[in-house]
Amino acid sequence: MQERRRYCSQLLVLLVVLLFIISFYVVPISGKKGSGLKDVDVGVILDADNIVGKVSQTCISMALEDYYALNQNHSTRRRIVLHKRDSKGDVVEAASTAIDLLKNVQVQAILGPQTSSEAEFVIDIGNKTQVPLISQAMSPSLSPAENPYFIRGAQSSSSQVESLTAIVQAFGWREVVLIYEDTNYGRGLEPFLTDSFQGISTQVKHRSVLSLSASDDHILQELYKLMTMQTRVFVVHMLPFLASRFFTKVKQAEMMNTGYAWIITDGLTSLLNSIDPPVINSMQGVIGVKPYVPKSSQLQNFKVRWRKRFRQENPDVDRFEMNVFGLWAYDSITALAMAVGRSGIGVSKFKKPVAKENLTDLAAIGISEMGPRLLQSLQNIEFNGLSGKFHLLNGQLRPLSFQIVNVIGKGDREIGFWTRKYGISKNLSLPSSKNYSTNKDDLGAIIWPGESNVVPKGWEMPTGEAKLRVGVPVKNGFSEFVSVKRDSQTNAVIATGLCIDVFKEVMDHYLPYAVPYEFLPFETLDGESAGSYDDLVYQVFLGNYDAVVGDITILSTRSSFVDFTLPYMGSSVAMVVPFEDDRTNAWIFMKPLKMDLWVTTVFFFVLIGFVIWVVEHGVNKEFQGSPGKQVGMIFWFSFSTLVFAQKENLITNLSRFVVIVWVFVVLVLTSSYTASLTSMLTVQKLKPSVADIRDLIQSKEYVGYQQGSFVPDLLKNQKFDPSKLKEYSTFEQYDEALSKGSKNGGVAAIIDELPYINLFLANPTYCAKYTIVSLVGPIYNTAGFGFAFPKGSPLVPDVSRAVLNVTRQDVMTRIDEEWLGGGATCAEQDGATVTSDSLTLNSFKGLFIVAAVAPLSALMLFLSIFLYENWDTLASKNLTIKEKRIEMAKSFHGEKANSSDASKRKPPIGEGMAVLAAATADCPQSPATSDSQIVELILSHDEGLSTTETSTPLHEIIEIVESNEER
Repeated sequence: MQERRRYCSQLLVLLVVLLFIISFYVVPISGKKGSGLKDVDVGVILDADNIVGKVSQTCISMALEDYYALNQNHSTRRRIVLHKRDSKGDVVEAASTAIDLLKNVQVQAILGPQTSSEAEFVIDIGNKTQVPLISQAMSPSLSPAENPYFIRGAQSSSSQVESLTAIVQAFGWREVVLIYEDTNYGRGLEPFLTDSFQGISTQVKHRSVLSLSASDDHILQELYKLMTMQTRVFVVHMLPFLASRFFTKVKQAEMMNTGYAWIITDGLTSLLNSIDPPVINSMQGVIGVKPYVPKSSQLQNFKVRWRKRFRQENPDVDRFEMNVFGLWAYDSITALAMAVGRSGIGVSKFKKPVAKENLTDLAAIGISEMGPRLLQSLQNIEFNGLSGKFHLLNGQLRPLSFQIVNVIGKGDREIGFWTRKYGISKNLSLPSSKNYSTNKDDLGAIIWPGESNVVPKGWEMPTGEAKLRVGVPVKNGFSEFVSVKRDSQTNAVIATGLCIDVFKEVMDHYLPYAVPYEFLPFETLDGESAGSYDDLVYQVFLGNYDAVVGDITILSTRSSFVDFTLPYMGSSVAMVVPFEDDRTNAWIFMKPLKMDLWVTTVFFFVLIGFVIWVVEHGVNKEFQGSPGKQVGMIFWFSFSTLVFAQKENLITNLSRFVVIVWVFVVLVLTSSYTASLTSMLTVQKLKPSVADIRDLIQSKEYVGYQQGSFVPDLLKNQKFDPSKLKEYSTFEQYDEALSKGSKNGGVAAIIDELPYINLFLANPTYCAKYTIVSLVGPIYNTAGFGFAFPKGSPLVPDVSRAVLNVTRQDVMTRIDEEWLGGGATCAEQDGATVTSDSLTLNSFKGLFIVAAVAPLSALMLFLSIFLYENWDTLASKNLTIKEKRIEMAKSFHGEKANSSDASKRKPPIGEGMAVLAAATADCPQSPATSDSQIVELILSHDEGLSTTETSTPLHEIIEIVESNEER
């Protein structure tokens, strides 16, 4: 009995321990409080009627089960308890359920809602209550940077922009049309796409915005409007709800045929497997992008379990497949569970506001005390999830790569990938050395709409417009380039000319497709020109013309409004002026040298004369005398070297050195002058009356230009006086104005483009009277004549290629000979020279440098010697400054030196008389000896009595001789 009792007591203890152990594991899973485990309340807001909501709901439940099954011994002992709410796809309902979860349940985080419109209101609530909100709202207008408690558990729509741009760039499409739903999700992507396309010079030609409630008739009406446009590339940004109806109508409007290109964004591409087969059938040939989900055994096993679970929970759903939104929901709740465990948050508490009357439900909720800690744990969380690498960076899922698919058959087929590093590629296993690529050959085979394998060119003639409207200028002259007339009976426009023939040749024979067109003259009601060429080009920008054809010069200012094709005729600005025969010019002898060279030469003449005078003045009597004589000697000596007529004897070596160098310079100058003058009088028979455009500006002459041309603006930029500009419209007016001249009511020159001037001078009457003067400088060069089209027109590259083919063929030569005579030349201008033969100072810089060094060196050496010889005078302390100046002046004039020499060489008068008397006594004068011979004998007796000596006058010696003769 006692043993039995002991056995029963042991069994009772064992049962108590067992019950304790069971309660330890069961209570936490049940979520009941008071068990020692802490529950963390989390709200879930999903649209229960939406396939994405149904898929995500199953994924969220399975994610928590999988996570806690793998983390049973989690150290935090905190587990998420879900509180699910149905938003019913309504913005107000989503906001209401969020307030209910915060106020009545006091959840510490909210998962959802999924649409951007619903999330926009709930995000504001989360910011105010400091409760983290993990949503798959993809619109880039909802920014985590601006909403600190918003965490995007999906990739932003803006992350796919580069992949879409790469596809458009790969196929060379220049225009696209954006079609998107009128929701926060649809509108948010538009500015990003527009900027990205602009970066590759692709123009968003039109934006079509459709409301979710748009009727089928409205959708068809919008599609018919798109059919009337030229663009055939459409980028569609919609979710399946509207896209299903839209593409059904696209098929009905026959816009899913050959020549069309349709691109869909990731929101729709990711859900193709949940769209009904009839809709998929209407989307055949569409290209789409979607986030790439790497394959793994974990993902494959989960899909098997998920299908079974989903079928049990949603038996009424026939078509369902796992999508990336469900995988993101799975990874998002996993990330939240990890953050809850790491944060160590406690019981949910909300700090209530100070009691006030009339508080709203939102204000009465208060602020979560645990929210900031949970948000900090969620930020920058990173792990390998079912969707791939799940990395929340700066509040949103970091994008990795995109998969490019082609809608074929019952679903989509992979044709390539896009990554930010490598661009477009057929697979993701690429070498690190590969460069970024947007090559269409890196994609797999594509079946385009209409079951075509030909890449759509992206543009076609609009069905709503019969012909391309081509504007042509109306002008009175220069009909060889373009001329517009009307048929007298039918009033039809008849356009002719070189430009018209080139355009017809391009459009009719060299384009790969037919483009019907018609010419529309740019004229007023009375048949006159409606404006300048700038005005005509601007009409294309305004949409009044689809193109402009004529002698339209390609200019940077015009390129701001239109796109030009490659030029079909080169051009530059030149000047036509009358001939001038210099041989009849009375001042032709001045023209061999430019004015600067004349002035420099005269200066050096004076400089050389001055230096020679300074050096020779003190020792050479020929450079002495009155001031007037000395000044005259300076000019006479230097200018006499021009013809080598100088006769003055030079005594010093310094002056001789200077003269030798200067004579060489004069020799070179005179030889050059003679050669240039000879050329002017013989070789250069004809010469333009104006050699440089700067001469026209300085002389303020009148200048003519062609009516409607851009030349006036060019001349005004070159500081031409606008009042000196005159416009003309015919060759006859050109001739009349040039013949009159600027002073007689005409012009001194006509400035126009080279093709017009060549045509003008092709006339024998004009070529004998006028010549071309080329204008030097980049401002006078133009790109030539081209055809103008609207900005971003896809016709431009095709027409440009056709222009290249035409200009390289004989057809261009034929057109040129037909209208311009094949570039006829003028024999009268063979000897004409358009540049001046006058010599400039630059040609003799080195020569004048030598000519300057010689006299200046001689002058400095002379001054050094002079100062050295008179140093005693300068250093004397017995003389005042005035006396020193006087002595220095006397020394410079030679007075001091001459008197000193005379005192040394002059013999005493008595001695001289004795010598002379002895001579006459011992040697009686023969009858044959004349007085002059006696003088010569005396002068040769002593060089000290030469005529260069100033101390012994010659007349005194003669008087002595005469007195002796008388005796």
